[in-house]
This record gives sequence, C-alpha cells and structure tokens, in this order.
Amino acid sequence: TGYTTGACAAAAARAACRAAVSGKPSRQVTVTLPNGQPATFAVARCEPSAGAARCGVVKDAGDDPDVTHGALVVADVLLDGRPGVRVQGGEGVARVTRPGLGIEVGSHAINPVPRRNIEAMVAAELEGSGHPGALVTISVPGGEALAASTLNPRLGLVGGISILGTTGIVRPFSTSAWRASVLQAIDVARAAGLSHLVFTTGGRTEAAAMRLLPALPEQAFVQAGDFMGAALRGARRRGVAGATVVAMVGKLLKLAAGLGQTHASQGEVDLALLASLAAEAGAPQPVCQQVRCANTARHALDLCRGERLDRLAALLCLRAAAALAPWAGARLALRAVLIDFDGAPLGAFPPLQQEAT
Repeated sequence: TGYTTGACAAAAARAACRAAVSGKPSRQVTVTLPNGQPATFAVARCEPSAGAARCGVVKDAGDDPDVTHGALVVADVLLDGRPGVRVQGGEGVARVTRPGLGIEVGSHAINPVPRRNIEAMVAAELEGSGHPGALVTISVPGGEALAASTLNPRLGLVGGISILGTTGIVRPFSTSAWRASVLQAIDVARAAGLSHLVFTTGGRTEAAAMRLLPALPEQAFVQAGDFMGAALRGARRRGVAGATVVAMVGKLLKLAAGLGQTHASQGEVDLALLASLAAEAGAPQPVCQQVRCANTARHALDLCRGERLDRLAALLCLRAAAALAPWAGARLALRAVLIDFDGAPLGAFPPLQQEAT
C-alpha cells in the first residue's frame, strides 16, 4: 500500500506549520489519516522563515501504478492573526471548471476529506503555539504535466492534479479508486445535462466509440474498464436515460455471461457460450467445435469470419445487453456494440441505425 496525495499534503502542511512555529526544520512528521490511523512521513524538504515555512513530502503510492507516484507534494504555511486554518491550491493543483465534482467551480481541486484532514493537522500544531490561524497553500511542482496523462482535463480539472483520498491509503490497483473515478465521470456528464452515456472498456474501445457516435460530446464517453456493472448501476441511480456499451469480443463475452466485473481474476472467457451463439447464427458444426476449443476469444472470432459473423455479432450483443439489464434497470435504454481489434463495428443490439440521442 501507499499514501494518497491528500495524506501527503496533510503531512507536508503539518511539518510546515511546525517549522513555522518553531523556526526549525522538520525532518519527519506523524499525522492521523482520515481513516483514523497514524502514519509517519519523511520530510523531503523544509525551509522555515519568519512566521512561515515550506515543506515537501514525496508521494509513495506503493505498488499502485499511480501517475503521482514519486511526485513532491508541497505545503506553504503562513502564520497569521486570523483564527482558523484556510487551505488553498497553488502550482500544479487543478482548478475545477465544470460542475458535478462536489467542489465549487473555480476552486482548487482539493477534495473535502483531504481538505478537512489538512485543516485538522495544522490546527493540532497551532494548539498552544500562541498563533490563532494559518494560511496553507498546497502545490505539486510538475502537476500540470502529470495531469496530461489522466482524465482530469475531460472532467474539467485544469492546470494540474487533484488532491484526493478518503482514507489516506492507496491500495495496489485499487478497484475502489477506479470505480470512484467512473462514478465521478458520470456525475460530470449529468451535470452537463447529458442523458445518454457511452461506456467503454479502455482507450481503444473509446476511440472506436467516438468514431461511431461523433455527435456526442467528449464528456459522454466514460472508460468503465472492468467495472461495467458498477458503471451501469451508477448511471441508473443518477437518472441516465440511455447507455451504449462498446467492447471487444473477450470483454463482451464476459458481459454476455453475466459478469459485471470483467477483470481476468473474475472468471474466464466462456468460449462454450460463443460456440453456442455461433451455432445459433448458422455456423457449421466443425466451425462451432473449433470455436469451443480456440486459444482465445479473438482466435475464436477469427474462426467465424465468413461464417455469418454479422449474425453472430448481433446475437452476442443481444445476449450482452440482456445480461447487463439487471445493472441498468428497466428505465435505462441499453445498447451493446461489438468492435474488432481495429475498432470497426461488427454488430450491435439494438442496431446502430437506431442512433443514440
């Protein structure tokens, strides 16, 4: 495990407040995380001055492939005579430009839980110091460049990264973090007034979906990854009227088999199901047997080329749409689309001629 940007910001802020009060550099600091656990951080840099200090903590995301792993999270603390702790963002911390993120438009993207944690840690250092309040500025040098490889720009987070973390702990390949990002993307789309969303399993499927549905704005496209069930359930609960699911054969086959979570650890591709659909589509029995024994779903699909592939693709999409219905609910109009590995559509249910609105 590792620590969130919010936890690092709280640690840097507490260290900077301590240094501002004492006039001495802080080399190590212990904070209470939002989940109530204590955590000790090394202070990578500390520069005290008269009534102020700047401290930085290097984010360690553990084994999570987080873009901010190794980033320096910096806190500038300025002691002042006004009571209370005020927190603002600086260089490399994004500003919110669209509604739906739970942060006021125009504000820096310091989420409510880490903001409260920063305030609490600085307030703890101020207690008994004789200083009634402080201004805290959180910055991430290079944060704007880091954000270029995230979904922040699409969500309306401009100029840097977000200061996040509801527990303070980052878990490797965190399913909860990905699920939360999917729901956040839905919130942004709904706040923009969009009623039809497109859920994809990754970057290639999203690029294909954008070519298929060029009339929809960028915010309508959400990379649900392996969390298609959770994405559709979240869309239903947020009043989304329609959704298009775009996937390649392996993921779509898992969805058709009733798996709302399609990670490799959650079950194997059901080639027997694909073989039965190939038989229903009219493929010869020898081809169906080859499909059943194929090495991969992609191999199986290649075996069906020329053997009524269009009919098979439509049947697979029909089965996937039916299997996803419990997550989508009766009021959410659902379409499933199968694309090949070059992004070309192979089939859909309902057919793509019935354009999404």
